Amino acid sequence: QVQLVESGGGLVQAGGSLRLSCAASGSIASIHVMSWYRQAPGKAREYVAFITSGGVTNYPAPMKGRFTISKDNAKNTLYLQMNSLKPEDTAVYYCHIPSGNYWGQGTQVTVSS
Repeated sequence: QVQLVESGGGLVQAGGSLRLSCAASGSIASIHVMSWYRQAPGKAREYVAFITSGGVTNYPAPMKGRFTISKDNAKNTLYLQMNSLKPEDTAVYYCHIPSGNYWGQGTQVTVSS
């Protein structure tokens, strides 16, 4: 069982930046894929980014160029750097490990216009 704990959310003005963290209870070095998702009120959960154990990253079009996913295997922590934030980025952000379907509890990001 892997525990995931997100942090770093908050209130930021449009155009600002936030860095989210996801601390895992065990080693993440060999986890093939780790990802971030988000869910806005009244909307379905939405894919944000993934990173492989080899460091390959992927983003959907709305996040490309603004968001950067990374990880620190020594700290067992996944990150999401979010720049040029927009009000439509407002959501609860979750980290996720597809193998085993592990989810964190989420961290709220609110972007004011």
